[in-house]
Amino acid sequence: MLVSSTPTRGRRRWSLIALTVALAAGFTPGGSAGAAAANPPAVNVTVNAREGLGVVPETAYGLNQAVWDTNMNTSASVDLLGRAGVRMMRYPGGSYGDGYHWQTHTVSGGGYVAPGTDFDAFMHTTQAIGAQAILIANYGSGTPQEAADWVRYANVTKGYGVKYWEIGNEIFGNGYYGANWELDYHDSKSATTYANLVVQYASAMKAVDPTIKIGAVVTDPGNWPDGVVGSGDTGDWNRTVLSIAGPSIDFAIMHYYPNHTTAADVLQQTKLLAGELVQLRQKIDHYAGPNAANIGIAVTETASNYQSDTQVGGLFTADVYFTALENGVFNIDYWDTRNGMPDNGVTTAPDGTTSYGDGGMISSGNCNSDGVCEPPLNTPFAPYYAFQMLGKVAQPGDTLVRAGSDNALLAVHAARNTDGGLSVELLNQDPATAYTVDLHYDGWTPSTATPTVHSFGSRSTAITTTQQGSAGRQVVPPYSIVTVKLRPSATNPVATALSAPAAPTAGAVTATSATISWRPSTGGPVTRYAVYQQFGTNSVLLGDTTATSFTARNLIPGTAYTLNVLATDTNGYLSLPSAPVTFTTGTPATSTCAVTYDISGGWGSGFVASVTVTNTGPDPITGWTLAFTMPATTESVSGSTWNATFAVNGQNVVVTPAAYNATLAANAANSASFGFIGNQTGANPPPASFTLNGTVCTTTYSP
Repeated sequence: MLVSSTPTRGRRRWSLIALTVALAAGFTPGGSAGAAAANPPAVNVTVNAREGLGVVPETAYGLNQAVWDTNMNTSASVDLLGRAGVRMMRYPGGSYGDGYHWQTHTVSGGGYVAPGTDFDAFMHTTQAIGAQAILIANYGSGTPQEAADWVRYANVTKGYGVKYWEIGNEIFGNGYYGANWELDYHDSKSATTYANLVVQYASAMKAVDPTIKIGAVVTDPGNWPDGVVGSGDTGDWNRTVLSIAGPSIDFAIMHYYPNHTTAADVLQQTKLLAGELVQLRQKIDHYAGPNAANIGIAVTETASNYQSDTQVGGLFTADVYFTALENGVFNIDYWDTRNGMPDNGVTTAPDGTTSYGDGGMISSGNCNSDGVCEPPLNTPFAPYYAFQMLGKVAQPGDTLVRAGSDNALLAVHAARNTDGGLSVELLNQDPATAYTVDLHYDGWTPSTATPTVHSFGSRSTAITTTQQGSAGRQVVPPYSIVTVKLRPSATNPVATALSAPAAPTAGAVTATSATISWRPSTGGPVTRYAVYQQFGTNSVLLGDTTATSFTARNLIPGTAYTLNVLATDTNGYLSLPSAPVTFTTGTPATSTCAVTYDISGGWGSGFVASVTVTNTGPDPITGWTLAFTMPATTESVSGSTWNATFAVNGQNVVVTPAAYNATLAANAANSASFGFIGNQTGANPPPASFTLNGTVCTTTYSP
């Protein structure tokens, strides 16, 4: 949770309320969700099966495990986690990772370690459920040699084949920026020190096993401490770490705990995640050098952080996993399996159920000092069932496709399944109102047969499965997760032996054109490839080709484009869509004006932007106007500006000079500099282009 310059991290730091307390007595599971309204309001949902958002990887569905959890490796855990469909297990538990010594199974600073939770026991459970491990190498009190020895033991001595290794947990919380929750014994706690040591860790660990993947800690763009420059660095955390460690790493590690004030607020916050991931991708591409394209993104901790053990947490979980996967993340890990009940966490959720303040997916069965007890040990909370529902929407290998709703309280995700079906997940975030959902399809025709529907509602204690409604209409109860499983129409088949084209890449991107390339489809002859541009749930055919590349022309400078590719077989049937490729056209290589844009500071809810405009043309300009657009709805110009006058209309900004900088001399003889304080509620990407008196300028910036 990155909410201020002094965030609280206690619940996943060094202790857990005792997990060996006797089972609470007298617990009775809640009943079903309340009755739906007689005439539920209508919501329109559109699924565009041509707009591919990527294939679900084997590493997608992850969960944190912690060495303080006495029940981590019990047979009950193996059963519960196996039935949930957990594919990745993260160890040894959040901030414990920066104090944990794997050889001695101890934690620096005296953190509690439960018996039976050592590395080999963890790996036994991980293998028993068919999952992979992702391990946190001890940065805070460890060494590169200790980490390399762990790689040797895991992959050479024991043959576990652990592929993914993080270097530290939330190292930016080591006190360097003021807040101090993460253990770090290094004399220097700067981002530069961390980045240089990541290079050393990666070198030592890959010398043992060159096939492993190394991850470095980054901050959530637009949230503290993103934009904050420490006294020992030349840039903020992300710029520093990616610039130095970029050539040595394979993935970036982000944690996502959104800001919130109410349950309704936290459920809407997931809409901001896409923009934050896009901005992180921009930072990787901008700072990580030639290796940038090979660096993936993993969200190795997430939870609603607000009544997470209720249906609030369940709805958040169902939404956040697919939102992250739709935006290119290869792994998401829920925080955590069991966490325990604190003394001051009991509240009432909007549906009237009790939140015990437990951040775990499964009950620890403990009581607080007031005698309030949570459900018996190993009772699943709502996020467990939401996690289990993920696999009913999309299994690894299935293709996520674009879906959208015309109601902000009805979130939707969809996937084309490898068996030829289509799955649509409907998330009603309204605690009191049922919705009649009218489903519309583009690029796919469903069967008229009654679909199978999986549901998990408020107060439910299991997922129910029925045949109900139709492919075109479903009623979704309040605070419920509903997954509709559809089969294709027999009269309009879309089956083809062709595979989806491989994920395209963009090259030769200019101000007005870009060339995308892809590896060919397999499985049979291809008559042509169709290239689509994505506009939300609408897509437009840009063109087709028999080649494996396509040049899009007449593009708008400084504009983001998202394209994907489908192959056509000899029967005229389309393949599954490729993953998308997103690129932003540049500004002209030559122009009569130049602009630099730099974010020189930030604090989570705001940032400082500095702009310099230069007349590079042959004639002087007196009385200029600079126009640009803030690219994200999560950022805006505040009332604090200097050295110019700002006129703001929505996201559009027009700047005019003060009297003393109204003249721009010819041939870059002088410049005008001005700035503003920006407000932000999430991502704060830079404007993609600027126009000076109507002319598009050459632009340089720091994301």
